[in-house]
Amino acid sequence: MLKTDFHRRLGELDRMSIYVLTRQDIEKLFPDERDKAMEKSLQRMVAEGVLTRAARGLYVNPAASTRNRWIAEEIARALRPDALCYVSLESMLSEYGAISQIPVDRLTVMTTGRRGVHATPFGTIEFTHTSRPRSEIIEATLAQPGRPLRIATRATAARDLRRVGRNTNLIVDDGEDPDLDEGAFQ
Repeated sequence: MLKTDFHRRLGELDRMSIYVLTRQDIEKLFPDERDKAMEKSLQRMVAEGVLTRAARGLYVNPAASTRNRWIAEEIARALRPDALCYVSLESMLSEYGAISQIPVDRLTVMTTGRRGVHATPFGTIEFTHTSRPRSEIIEATLAQPGRPLRIATRATAARDLRRVGRNTNLIVDDGEDPDLDEGAFQ
């Protein structure tokens, strides 16, 4: 694959707000490229800074003008394409101002897929499995325009924290939500 062709294709994808790519996505762009040649091309593109390797088989266009602040969520969505995922636990409680510590480089995500932790150049993504029905998850979460993943409501994030057995001592009871008071965690 030629670097100029690759840049052109990345530019086309960027105009469509696509900047997180799986290896399969890239293979579709260059269907005539053989497996070994594709592997070498991807290694070269990463080494030259044309792509950033986010995880195994997952790449980010570092020059994309459409990259936004939710890049870790885009990566999370790409890592669990067949699962329903939503931001919850400490990440959402921090956004709501309900915990005293802010997870700076960690995104906590509930998923109907498998659990796992992925260290990426854009922060660590922690997946925690939930077996709750999809309909219940949809009711307990919100979709924000432009945001890649659904987000837990404040009460849902607190319940998720309690359900998975995480430390609830960090929660600040500001009186805004009865699900966040001390009694809710007993």
